Amino acid sequence: MPPDSQPGVPGFRRDFGAFDRAAEELVQKLAVTTNPDLVREIIVTALRLADDAAERGDVKIVSSAMKELRYAFKTFAPWRHVRKVSVFGSARTPHDHAAYKQALEFGKEMAKRGFMIITGAGPGIMRAGNEGAGAEKSFGVNIRLPFEQSANTVIRGDKKLVTFRYFFTRKLMFVKEADGVAFFPGGFGTMDEMYETLTLVQTGKTVPIPLVMVDVPGGTYWADWHGFVERLIYRGLVSEEDNRLFRVAYSVNEACDEICNFYRVYNSSRYIKGRFIIRLNGPLSPETIVRLRTEFKDIHGGDLEMTSMHPEEAQEERVAHLPRMAMNFNRRNQGRLRQMIDLINQEPGAAAPAAHRTTGPADDDVGGATGE
Repeated sequence: MPPDSQPGVPGFRRDFGAFDRAAEELVQKLAVTTNPDLVREIIVTALRLADDAAERGDVKIVSSAMKELRYAFKTFAPWRHVRKVSVFGSARTPHDHAAYKQALEFGKEMAKRGFMIITGAGPGIMRAGNEGAGAEKSFGVNIRLPFEQSANTVIRGDKKLVTFRYFFTRKLMFVKEADGVAFFPGGFGTMDEMYETLTLVQTGKTVPIPLVMVDVPGGTYWADWHGFVERLIYRGLVSEEDNRLFRVAYSVNEACDEICNFYRVYNSSRYIKGRFIIRLNGPLSPETIVRLRTEFKDIHGGDLEMTSMHPEEAQEERVAHLPRMAMNFNRRNQGRLRQMIDLINQEPGAAAPAAHRTTGPADDDVGGATGE
C-alpha cells in the first residue's frame, strides 16, 4: 500500500466526502429532526479528529467538553426564558462579613424582582447569592478542583447544580445564561471572571448585558480598581467610553436597579444579514428616534430605522410582537452602544417589564450576537 493511501501517514489524502455521506446516513437513519445540519457537522468533526490521529488527551478534552456542555444545556433549558444574574465574589468571605450580607440581600432582592441567580456553587459570596435567592431560584455551576470545592449546602443535591471539570466550559455557562453579572470583592478567580466578561462585552463577543461591581457603602475595593482603569484610559490602552460598560454600586438597590433598568425598554438584540437588530419592549417616541439618529451617528452612520420582524426571526415566537430598530452598527464602539441603550431605556412612560426573556441566548451564536 503506498504511503499516501494510509491514514495517519503524511501525504495521505482522505476522501472527506465519505465522512459527510456517513454522517448524513446516520442522521437520516436515526431520524434526527432537531438541528440535523449541526448534528451532522459535529459527527463529521469527530471523524476528522480521529483521522488526524490526534493524541488521546486531545480527543478526551473534546469528548469531555461536549458531555459537560450537553448536560449543562439540558439543565438550564427548562428555565431558558427566565432572566438570570451571575454572581461572582470571594469564596473566603465569612458569613458575618458585610460583603456576605450584602450579597445575600442582593440575591434575595433579585429573586423578588423575578430573576434567578447563578453562582459558582462554592462558599463565601457564592453561598450568599444562593442563600438570598433560595434554592428554587438558584443555579450552581461548580468546578472540580484538586482541593475539592464542594457545593454549598444551599444548592447541593439540587437538580440545577452542574459540576464541571474544565474552567472554560464553566465560564461559557456563566456568560451564556446571564442577563447581567454582579461582581463582589474577591481574589484571582473574581478578577479572572470580571476581566473575561468585561472583555467579551467590550469586543462584542456577547450580547450587551449590564455589569455591576458591588461594594459596601464606603468600600474601596472597586474604587481602587476603577482608579487603575482610569490609568489605562490615560495611557490610551482602553477607550474613555469603555467606562460605560460597567457601573460601581454601593447599595443593593442601586445594583439591582442597574440590572433591571437595562431591560426597561431594551429587550434583546442580534445581527441579521450584517444589520444590528434591537428588540424593544415598547415603541419609541419620534423625539427619541431623532436623538438616536443624530447623537449616535458616529456608530451607525445615519443608517437607523424602525422596522418589523425579519423572516429569519420567524421561529422566535416570543419576540414576534415586539417593535424593532435596525442599524448598521460599526461593531467597534460597544461603550457608545451602551450609552445608546441607556438613552432608549429613558423613554418616558415606559413600564418596567417582567423579569423574563422573550428570547434566549441560544437564538444567537454562542460567544457573540451574530445570528448571521
